[in-house]
Amino acid sequence: MWNVIITGITSFLTDISSEMFYPLISFYLLALGAGPAILGLVEGLAESIASLLKVYSGYISDKIRKRKPITILGYSLSALAKLFLYLANSWIGVFIGRISDRFGKGIRTAPRDAIIAESVSQNRGRAFGLHRAMDTLGAFIGVLISIFIIKSINLTETGNNLADYIPTFKNILLISLIPAVLGVLVLFLVKEPSLHKKSEEKERIKFQWRSLDRKLKNFLIFSFIFTLGNSSNQFLFLRSRNLGASLLDVLLFYLLYNLVYAIFSYPAGFLSDKIGRKKVIILGYAFYGLVYLGFGINSKLSYLWILFGLYGLYNAFTEGIEKALISDLSPTHLRATTIGLHATLVGIGLFPASFIAGLLWSTLGPQAPFIFGGIMGISAAIGLMFIL
Repeated sequence: MWNVIITGITSFLTDISSEMFYPLISFYLLALGAGPAILGLVEGLAESIASLLKVYSGYISDKIRKRKPITILGYSLSALAKLFLYLANSWIGVFIGRISDRFGKGIRTAPRDAIIAESVSQNRGRAFGLHRAMDTLGAFIGVLISIFIIKSINLTETGNNLADYIPTFKNILLISLIPAVLGVLVLFLVKEPSLHKKSEEKERIKFQWRSLDRKLKNFLIFSFIFTLGNSSNQFLFLRSRNLGASLLDVLLFYLLYNLVYAIFSYPAGFLSDKIGRKKVIILGYAFYGLVYLGFGINSKLSYLWILFGLYGLYNAFTEGIEKALISDLSPTHLRATTIGLHATLVGIGLFPASFIAGLLWSTLGPQAPFIFGGIMGISAAIGLMFIL
């Protein structure tokens, strides 16, 4: 469990850094003169382009039989991205920063998750659940720090002049560099997993789609389709603002989301070890559909507390469990490649998802992207019953 704890600490520190600013990105873009359509473009392209790296970083990790160096490189790039965001003076600068951050995540995700999977022989649901809990606890603390900074300078009004917030945004980005760098340093304590070469694995690593387990192939395809209705979280923050929330309110909603996410991640992983991954993931997709339909039809600010809490349950019951499921079904010598392929497919789907959400918002109103996403989520929960 040593590697699970160390990667968890790294994710804890990195998420303190990332989540100090993540819920403010949409407002940073608005302050720099961009709108919802540009937000969808920036978030969608950043996620999709960077996600192309995930399958390749996993493949390279399998080929060289090393996880640690690639993981360290990925976390280092994400730390560097904070500087690009700090220096941004237009949406293009924010785009460059987001691309750098997502590139870092794209490089590190597959080999890091392979480290976790290969460091435990049983109960992978619990291992990934513990990692997600530590990761999300960092997000909770990061949002708390952001709330403290904004509250301390009294920028809590719901006024429209977001340009006044730009100096505060930049100060938060500078502070976020500290935990980001610490997270990279801690990662050097990870022990490289011992990968014993079986005779058939000594051959040149070759990925073939047709050789994958049928259930795994079905799930990978299904994940991509589901992602088309799963736009960037930034639209949830914009919707909250649209319903009258202040920046401080948005951060408090996001704080609740991360608290629920952190509390239920490990129990969800434990439950998946007991009753199977399928039932838990179906429950998570159902929560997603309810949340997005709720964001679409809701008109009261107070109901957002319930919606963000349910959204935390969706992530707790899906993200770590999906990785455990893929680790269970993937070939041992291609585990990082397969984990990376899943992340790549999901990331590619985020571009059309976020771009569509931006267009729906701009043309049909702020309710439209959430009603679309809710229908996709409910359909996903039903469809998953048949593909696994």
